[in-house]
Amino acid sequence: MERRRPAHPYPRTARLNELVRQILADELERTDDERLQLVTIMSVVVDPDLRHATVLVDTPEGAERDDTVIEALNEVRIRLQRAIASQARMKRTPVLAFKPDTVEREAGRVEDVLRDLESDG
Repeated sequence: MERRRPAHPYPRTARLNELVRQILADELERTDDERLQLVTIMSVVVDPDLRHATVLVDTPEGAERDDTVIEALNEVRIRLQRAIASQARMKRTPVLAFKPDTVEREAGRVEDVLRDLESDG
C-alpha cells in the first residue's frame, strides 16, 4: 500500500501563521499612521481554534517605541482583522493581540556579552 504524501511541505498552522503575517505586513504598508512607519511583523501565532492570534512586532528603534507602536496597532486592529477576513479563507477571523518581539534584542545583548568576553580574554 502506497503512503500518501502531504500536499504541503509544512503543517497547516505554519502556513496559516505565514499567511496572516503577509496580510498584516501588506496592510501596514498601506497605513498612513506615522507611528507605524518601519514596523516589522516578525511573526504571527494563530491559536489552533482560530479565535486569537499573537502578532510579534519590532522596529529599528526597539524598546523605546514599543508602547507607541502597540497603541497604534490596537487602534487599527479592527481594520487589520477585516483585511484578514476578506483575504484569507478561514472559518473565523482571529482577534489580534500585539506584542513586541524581544528575541532580536536579546540575541543582540548576548552577542555584545560574547564580544566583550572575547576582547577581555
